[in-house]
Amino acid sequence: MAKQYWLVGATWEGDDLYPTFIDRGYWEMGYHDKDKLDYAELRSKMQEGDRIAIKSMLGQGASNIKIRAIGIIKEVDGDEGRVYVRWILKGLRREVQSKGCYGTIHGPYSGRADSQWVGEVFRI
Repeated sequence: MAKQYWLVGATWEGDDLYPTFIDRGYWEMGYHDKDKLDYAELRSKMQEGDRIAIKSMLGQGASNIKIRAIGIIKEVDGDEGRVYVRWILKGLRREVQSKGCYGTIHGPYSGRADSQWVGEVFRI
C-alpha cells in the first residue's frame, strides 16, 4: 500500500504534550474514541511506514501552522489508542500553509494531490 501522510496535534486542553510524545516515542489524540468517533476512524487508517508530523497553530486567525516534528509510524495500537513513532526530526519550527489543519488529526494525504504542500510539510 502507498505511503500516507498525517498531521496531528499535541495540545490537550491547553497542555502541550509534545515533549512527552517525543521523549516516549508515540502520539495519541487526547479524546476517548467514543467521544470522537471520526478521529478514532482516521487513526485506524494509520499504518506502519506512514509519515506523521506534529503541528501547532500559530495563533488566532493565523493562516499558517508550525511543523514541530516529523516521524515514521512503527505501530498503531488501537486498544490503547497510541501510535508508536520513530521521530526523525524534532524541534522544528517550520511554518507552512495550514490548508485547514487546525484540529487533532488530518489525513491521510497521499503526497500526490497536494504534492507541493506535502513536500513542504514533510521535507527532511
